[in-house]
Amino acid sequence: MNMDSDLQIAGDILEVPHLLQPERAHPVTVAEFAGLARAIADDRSQWAPYVEYDATTRWYHRLRTGPGYEVWLLSWVPGQGSGLHGHGVSSGVLTVLEGELTERTERGARTLDGGAQRVFAPGYVHEVVNDSLEPAVSLHVYFPGLTEMPMHESLQAQCAQGSPAPGAPAAPAAPAAPGVVVA
Repeated sequence: MNMDSDLQIAGDILEVPHLLQPERAHPVTVAEFAGLARAIADDRSQWAPYVEYDATTRWYHRLRTGPGYEVWLLSWVPGQGSGLHGHGVSSGVLTVLEGELTERTERGARTLDGGAQRVFAPGYVHEVVNDSLEPAVSLHVYFPGLTEMPMHESLQAQCAQGSPAPGAPAAPAAPAAPGVVVA
């Protein structure tokens, strides 16, 4: 085996400060935003005092802002939902803090339990609903900050009418059961 290499590191790499990247003051990558959401989720003292429930509408509170991003806390009583929507030019991280939420897209429905995390890019369209019998709390990080939230026709209405979601193939001829998304 030839040990003659053009690059050899001797000693402790941490002793070479010019090779280390400085710690970022704020997140800039998708992984860092997901990490920010996870760090906030893991520290109840950062969000639990702000949770409120409103029986008439989804409750929300802007928890934090930073350069190019914002963090929102939402609470959902059973039956509340977002409606089918996009996020404009924003990417996002959705983290369920307590309870469970259902996310519906043109591909179908998925249950998100406490601790679940979803990352999405601009152009992603979904509907989030509390289909459970217990309240739920979620954390949403948007980057850049959310400036628009275009609403779309609900997936359930599309299934009931037999029209496909935007970009989805036509639904099969058999009717869907209530609450089932045909993808």
